[in-house]
Amino acid sequence: MTATTPIAGQDPDTLADALRVAADPGFDRWQEQIRRTGGCADPIRLTGATKTVDRATGTVLHAYFTDHEPGGVLRIACGNRRASRCPSCAWTYAGDTYHLIRAGLTGDRTKGTPPTVRDHPRVFATLTAPTFGPVHNRPGTRPCRCGVRHPEDDPLLGTPLDPDRYDYAGAVLWNNHAPDLWRYFTIYLRREIARRAGLTQQVARATSRVSFGKVAEYQKRGAVHFHTVIRFDGPDGPHSPPPHWATLPVSY
Repeated sequence: MTATTPIAGQDPDTLADALRVAADPGFDRWQEQIRRTGGCADPIRLTGATKTVDRATGTVLHAYFTDHEPGGVLRIACGNRRASRCPSCAWTYAGDTYHLIRAGLTGDRTKGTPPTVRDHPRVFATLTAPTFGPVHNRPGTRPCRCGVRHPEDDPLLGTPLDPDRYDYAGAVLWNNHAPDLWRYFTIYLRREIARRAGLTQQVARATSRVSFGKVAEYQKRGAVHFHTVIRFDGPDGPHSPPPHWATLPVSY
């Protein structure tokens, strides 16, 4: 009796399934779909048909049916931002965000942002959630409050030290209202800047613009916090210089 040896760590059933897919007549199109999704871990599978019709004559100019696709579906990337759900799409999102934020800091004409923005006053700020109770963490070189030096991949990280006293309701409400909290932050920041500059809100709006770039991130404890770049522009946005009073001390 001959034993089957796994190849590249695959069991015989998985290998047989891979060979079946590779031998399918639609393999090349399937591979193209996977390539177009960027290797998405859980692509969205669309089914249906589309037609492009000339309104004047009623002639069908183009017709597409997913019936002709491998498995009868068209695969598109899920677009999930969480690496735990889809590493590929999360990586794409992170790359896109990096280039957008970088353009806002140093300028990028391909994105409609002139290089002169690098001379505009800017602030990098982190807006963090309040405490809802102590959690297991890695405070530098010191051990956690529980007395243990947790490794980086310890599943205990971010979990409450005392679950009975942890404010779970507050944590849930914080995450639920985080978008509104950000919106109110941008509103009140503009008001505070006008006050510190000794201007009315109307004059401040007419002579300047406050631009924001932000990234929302989950901490180990599951609370959302924001990393943001705040930039002073002139009244016409990044293409105009900020007024003389728009300095960093005004924003602190």
